[in-house]
Amino acid sequence: MNFPQRLIDGYQNFVSGRLPEQRKLARELAEKGQKPDTMIIACCDSRAAPEMIFGADPGEMFVVRNVANLVPPYEPDGEYHSTSAALEFAVQSLKVKHIVIMGHGRCGGISAALAEDMEPLSSGDFIGKWVSLLAPTAAAVSANGDMTDAERQTALERISIRNSIKNLKTFPFVDSLHSEGKLTVHGAWFDISTGELWTMDDTGDFIRQDAASA
Repeated sequence: MNFPQRLIDGYQNFVSGRLPEQRKLARELAEKGQKPDTMIIACCDSRAAPEMIFGADPGEMFVVRNVANLVPPYEPDGEYHSTSAALEFAVQSLKVKHIVIMGHGRCGGISAALAEDMEPLSSGDFIGKWVSLLAPTAAAVSANGDMTDAERQTALERISIRNSIKNLKTFPFVDSLHSEGKLTVHGAWFDISTGELWTMDDTGDFIRQDAASA
C-alpha cells in the first residue's frame, strides 16, 4: 500500500521550504525538549487548525484535539482518558501557564449532540457516548423553539466551551493552580467561513477580536 502522495509532496515542500528557515529552532527543540506556555484544547475538525489560526511555530503550543473540543470532568476511575492524560501532562510536567478551549463554527460534533435521531456510525457509538457529555445542555438548547437551527448550533458551540471550562476546574491540579493565579483558563471560538476569532471575557461573553489591530 502506497503512502498518500499528498503527504509525500507536503513533506518535500516542508524540507525544501520551511525546515531550512527553522533549522536552528528544530535543533534546539530536539536538544532541550518542548517548553510551551500554552495548551490548546481544540476540535479535530481539519478546517480549524490552532497552529494555523494563531501562527504558531513548533514548540510554542501544546495542542490536544478531540471531537467538539470537549473536556470531560475529573474521573480517576482507572479507565482510558486521553484528554485528561494530556491535560495532566501539560499542567503537571510541562507547567503551561495558559489553557485555551477553542471551539469553532459548523462543528460536526456539536451537530451530533443536537441531533435527536442520529444513527450510530458503528456498534461502539463512540461519538454518541463522547458528545453525551453535552446532553443536558444540548437538550435545553434544542428545546428553545424561538431559535433557528443555525442559532442553536452556534449557541451550543459556545456554551460547550463554558461547560468544558467548568469541567477543567474539577481537576484538582488545575483548580489549585488557577486559584493561586499560576494558571489562566480561556475560551475562544473560531468562525471557519469568515476567519473571525471570538474570545471569551470574564463574564462568559464572546468578543470578536479585531484582526486589523492584532
